[in-house]
Amino acid sequence: MKNLTKSLFITVLALVLGSSYAVAQIAQDLQFFRPPDKRGLNVFEAPKTTDVEFEGLYVRTGGDFAIQFHALTQSNDFAADPLVDLSNNFALPTANLNFDVQIENGLRMHLRTYLSSKHHSEAWVKGGYFQIDRLDFIEEGFAEEFMQNARFRFGMDEINYGDTHFRRSDNARAIFNPFVGNYIMDSFSTEPFAEFSYFANDIFGVVGVSNGRLNQRPLPGDDGIAMFAKLGYDSQVNEDLRVRLTGSVYNSTDKGTRDYLYNGDRAGARYYQLLTGEVSGDSDFLPRFNPRFAYQTAIQFNPFIKFQGLEVFGVVEFVNNGDDDIGGGFNQYGAEVLYRFGADEDLYVGGRYNMVTGEQTDASESIDITRLNLGAGWFMTQNVLAKIEYVTSTYDGNGWNGTKFEGAEFSGVVLEAVISF
Repeated sequence: MKNLTKSLFITVLALVLGSSYAVAQIAQDLQFFRPPDKRGLNVFEAPKTTDVEFEGLYVRTGGDFAIQFHALTQSNDFAADPLVDLSNNFALPTANLNFDVQIENGLRMHLRTYLSSKHHSEAWVKGGYFQIDRLDFIEEGFAEEFMQNARFRFGMDEINYGDTHFRRSDNARAIFNPFVGNYIMDSFSTEPFAEFSYFANDIFGVVGVSNGRLNQRPLPGDDGIAMFAKLGYDSQVNEDLRVRLTGSVYNSTDKGTRDYLYNGDRAGARYYQLLTGEVSGDSDFLPRFNPRFAYQTAIQFNPFIKFQGLEVFGVVEFVNNGDDDIGGGFNQYGAEVLYRFGADEDLYVGGRYNMVTGEQTDASESIDITRLNLGAGWFMTQNVLAKIEYVTSTYDGNGWNGTKFEGAEFSGVVLEAVISF
């Protein structure tokens, strides 16, 4: 462990020195913008207020880098396809390249490229969007009173369903995730969308439309519609207490959407080689779980409370197959409890419990997945986070019988170093 800690420290130090010049060059922020570093913690939707003045076209170049060291073990009870043995080693580092452009007063663009990811060896564009908070590009002061509270977003990027996508690791952007892995049912997808938000003091709402697709084709059968909406309350009650509660709904039609709500992260899952069978081989997307419904209705509730250094975030989610003749559905429950302390809350300890339970169809046996994460982190600087996590997970229920998930379990320690700027 001493040598492992030393290796991690040397890795982080090299990354800090290598990126220090770039960080110094991009200190300026944009309007209505979530900072990509520690300042962006517990920022969900980009703030609807700004103190940044528009001074002309500005391009903010940023990036994310993450590297992990895995010390995990796994096993199952399915003799026909036992899980492979794992060794203690580094995993492939991941990296993002980000462009955020202030185009006009109240108008900006975001674009993210995955330079290195688990699922793809080549660089490719994850997605991007336009965000409109002012209509001055039409005429100065146009609909100014309405736009004080309104926002439009258009793009091919993650849709604003639920709150977990604000805290998850997006390939190398792992600085907002207090742990290494994301939730078991990871509601994250990059789709073409149009979205309208309205903020009225502590209450806000979001409505949007997508086609539920990752890969677009202007052909019959690819013309499905997915609607999503969110209603929330978010208040800094006093200096010590912040309370947020949101409810989101997502509904897709049967018009060939090939619904990607739980299968849209093409970068791959954050753990490597887990649940790899000696016969069935590896999947870049395990150990996350996808219900694989062609169309569906999903509802997610997310409470968030921060009292001084104590932080609580929760997930209650229900997803049901849109095909009533087949049926099936899953429930997901999650709870994170963190305590942030030290100068500027640069240190934290905490845990997350996550459970998914349900049936693939009404005629299927039930399946259950439980996961526990215990971790700690240190913001060495505003842009650098080092974290350590213990994770354990089990797969139960007769629905797994006859597959490599029968009696499957994994556990162990993962270290992760993250840079975002």
